[in-house]
Amino acid sequence: PKMAVSLRVVTEALTELMVPAEVTAVSQASCEDVLLQTLSRKLAAHHEKLREDPVRLALGKLRNSMLAQLAWPMSSDDVVWSFVAELLVLLLCLKQTMIDVLAQFTPTKPNPKSPECAPPLSPDTLSILQQKTVQSALQFVVTLGICPHLLPGVGIPLGCRSEFAATVDKVVGDSMPASGTWRLLNVTQVLLSIAEHPSLESLVFTRHLGDLMASLCQLSYSSTKDQRKASPGHSPARKGLTEEEQRACQEALRKMLDQVYQPNVIKELLILQGGAKVVRAKGGSAQAMLKAPAWLRRVCGQFLSQALMKPHGVQAVVRGIVEGAGAGRAGGECAEAAAADWRKCDSVARILASCPQQCLCVGDYYRHVCPQVLELLHIRDALTARQFQRVATTTLLSMVREQPELAAGHLLGPLLAPLVTCLSTRGMGEESGKVDVVLVGELELTRCVEDVYKVCVVGNDPVPRLMETVQMVIPAVFNLHCFTKQGVSHLRSTCLEIILWFLQKSEKPIALVMLKRLAGLLPMDPLLQPRYRFTAGSEGGVRLVAKEQESDDDEALYGKVCWEQWRAECLADVLSSLQDSSIAGDFFIECLKGLASFAGENDCSPAPGCTGAVPDLEQQQQQLITVQLVAVMCERIGHSVFSNTVQVIEFIMATLKRSCTSLVHRTEEVVEAQTLSMGMGLVAAMLGGAVSLTASDFVALRPMLPLLEQLSALHPDPVIQELASDLRITIATRGAFSSETVSKAAHTTMGKKSQRVSRSTGGGRAEEAGAGTTDREVPSPGRAGNPEGRSNSTNDFQHILQAAFDPEESTRAAALRTLTHMIQQRNPDALSNQEKVLTVFLENLNHEDSFVYLSAIQGLSVLSHVYPARILPQLLNQYQVSSQEAEKARSVETRMKIGEVLMRSTRALGEMASHYRDQLIHVYLMGTKDVDSCVRASSLSNLGELCTWLDFALGPVIHEVTACLSAIVKTEREAEVRRAAVHVVTLLLRGLCEKALQVLADVLLELYRLLKFAVRTDVDQLVQLHAQLALEELDCVVKGILFPEEKLEKKITVLP
Repeated sequence: PKMAVSLRVVTEALTELMVPAEVTAVSQASCEDVLLQTLSRKLAAHHEKLREDPVRLALGKLRNSMLAQLAWPMSSDDVVWSFVAELLVLLLCLKQTMIDVLAQFTPTKPNPKSPECAPPLSPDTLSILQQKTVQSALQFVVTLGICPHLLPGVGIPLGCRSEFAATVDKVVGDSMPASGTWRLLNVTQVLLSIAEHPSLESLVFTRHLGDLMASLCQLSYSSTKDQRKASPGHSPARKGLTEEEQRACQEALRKMLDQVYQPNVIKELLILQGGAKVVRAKGGSAQAMLKAPAWLRRVCGQFLSQALMKPHGVQAVVRGIVEGAGAGRAGGECAEAAAADWRKCDSVARILASCPQQCLCVGDYYRHVCPQVLELLHIRDALTARQFQRVATTTLLSMVREQPELAAGHLLGPLLAPLVTCLSTRGMGEESGKVDVVLVGELELTRCVEDVYKVCVVGNDPVPRLMETVQMVIPAVFNLHCFTKQGVSHLRSTCLEIILWFLQKSEKPIALVMLKRLAGLLPMDPLLQPRYRFTAGSEGGVRLVAKEQESDDDEALYGKVCWEQWRAECLADVLSSLQDSSIAGDFFIECLKGLASFAGENDCSPAPGCTGAVPDLEQQQQQLITVQLVAVMCERIGHSVFSNTVQVIEFIMATLKRSCTSLVHRTEEVVEAQTLSMGMGLVAAMLGGAVSLTASDFVALRPMLPLLEQLSALHPDPVIQELASDLRITIATRGAFSSETVSKAAHTTMGKKSQRVSRSTGGGRAEEAGAGTTDREVPSPGRAGNPEGRSNSTNDFQHILQAAFDPEESTRAAALRTLTHMIQQRNPDALSNQEKVLTVFLENLNHEDSFVYLSAIQGLSVLSHVYPARILPQLLNQYQVSSQEAEKARSVETRMKIGEVLMRSTRALGEMASHYRDQLIHVYLMGTKDVDSCVRASSLSNLGELCTWLDFALGPVIHEVTACLSAIVKTEREAEVRRAAVHVVTLLLRGLCEKALQVLADVLLELYRLLKFAVRTDVDQLVQLHAQLALEELDCVVKGILFPEEKLEKKITVLP
């Protein structure tokens, strides 16, 4: 069609004008002549074709109309300028042609029968080849028409762009005369006019935005003197631009800056404002860029400040600087590398944190910028989130450090607002009296907690004002953490990390005070709202809801007690995560000191006439909380709560203070006496060499001297008095003197008393000083292998055998387990006394205590595994032979215990069980005919375990086993025996797996029918369930054989 030809004609004219002609080889010195001759020849050919070619007649008329509208003449002796002007005219013709084509276009109505069809393409759309032609024309215009006329330091010179651009710059700069500012103005105006068309706008601004901005800045803000320097060869009648032309250029610049994608504008402004640096062209040598003029730096700074103060200006600035690193819109392989470029992110943060000189009020700047900084924390784009969050975190910390008051109002306040809502504040709104009102939604609360985590934990810069502000909301975060531990929530670990960060970064007194407030030992400031409750949200988060207070006093008291207990457990979990620091140990010691002070206060009688019931109640409540905290910490953390020797010393001092207070008021109890013995034993152990004490440790021990002196004077036990006095002397002399009493107490505490398992609770003269007792002595089995104790090994073994018949259950069980260990270690005494050991284990099978007979069962299974040839026949005889009628009940129980031994032995033997197949199967098949149903079920269980390990060895006896199982399933009255029989089939199939079709080939059909019979006719549901499970095992085996799993593996064959 005609309209399509018009667009094609214009683009073909552009292509013919730009395609280089074939020239002969010339030397490097004639490049200038070659360029000028090529441009002149191309212009002449273009003009000739416009006159003679009938296809170009319409284009020639359109060109003449465009020339009539231009305010500058086309005729010039300068070939380069004539070439640029011709390109500009053709681009204007292209724009007008696109407008005319679109105006004459009438879109067709969509076909309702095919709504999925795409609408027809607009006729002014350029093809990919045509877009490349227009881009080449624009590149020629910018290279030849804008760059040569820019002042030094304005924009990027051609020599720094590419090797070809550097060659063109050299040729053009040497060949063409100095052009005037009016050429720059005309080229810029035409390009802006071309960019008014939507299809050409992206082609102009995508690659040539920086050059257009440099041209407009020079035309709008450079002085007249600079403009005359740029056009020395021009007529003196035109010394520069008029004020009206400059205002028009300024307006065009502002319009373009508002129209174009803001990150690109920020990037180009920063490039224009940049200082002197060295740039290496592609394939060329390094070239230094001149520093931008002062007026250009000032103008760019003003535009940057204005862009920053716009809505979403902060994000535009960040994207403009960061996107060049590889992330952002384009993304790509460099995204991870860009995220690691923390220096660039910190530079952006410093720019945002510094108030620009153009901004008159710092408060206004913070009011506009701070909300946008907080929005950077919520970027969800995977490619840019890490960079934006780092910029936001660093900016926020810098603002808090430089302007703490302004940052507290504009940054920290909005950041922590949802958590502050959990706290009681004065002058609350109308919602404070409502019930079941959602005060903070789950999305808002989740975002708040995540933002605090990013700023505090990820930023990891404990700025004083930030620590003060976060300290206020730590109780709310802890309450949220306690709530999330009651279920599943993604906020649990985040809240825990925030609490741990605050406790680790705070000074020790502040951290201890905060822990006391979290535990309830100190009042909250501000208080937590009692009516506010955290509830689970509909999307897996947490929300804050106002609830009605409990009217029932008993229910309210029960809820409060449960909450305090749960809070103590959660606090113990927090402290268990702080074991690397000393905070947990210091807090534990503070709790112990609190117990000591409570003990002293409780012993003091109140003054007459005092009516202080409420303080007494509060004191009792704090005492209960303290006791609960100490108990939970001892259970959860244990001795690892102390991280250094000084903390252990403080713990002992707190224990001694409490004991001294009890002695003064004569209220010492048994527990306090035991803790005193433990504390003094610890001191003796430390002084006896358990730890290496330094000079600072002895300084920490010195405050203990008055307490030991008080104990030596007041304690009623003379042994404790003597130990306290000796410890006092040892500490005072810094270990130079140590009595025998201290040494014995140290050895008793450290467990070095003749290789005996001691549970002494204190130090003193051997057993007299300790208030505890010791267990019965059971020799260690390792002594028999020790050359020094070889002579006493036989006596020790006899002593263990005697202890196995001790009336005390714990001693008997310990002896049995010691014998088991000796058998496992191939002890010579145990090897030579197998019959005695077997008799000991069999006798203990009849014991009523489960701890004893289970130890005997374990010993028999180990013994039969180590010596199966001698022990298994005896166990089988015991399992098969019945006892007298008077002991029938006990006999059945004993036989079942032996059956458990045989099952464990079979499992331990594994594939070696096939060697004893005939003996085991004979006894088990005989056991299936026993009069007692429990013995029959036990025999079937052992038979199933044996069949699991026999594999192909099961073939000769498979018919007997199948016949037995079939008879039991069809004739047995007891349901538990039938269950065991069907379970044997399940174990049989499960043990054989894919070998089942080979081993069970003769009886597989019979087993299948037996299982079907059990499923259909048996009245017991568990029997049916076991049969169904066996059928599923059979189904899996058959499917595995018929449809084997495909294995993708390579086979490499080495040819001979």
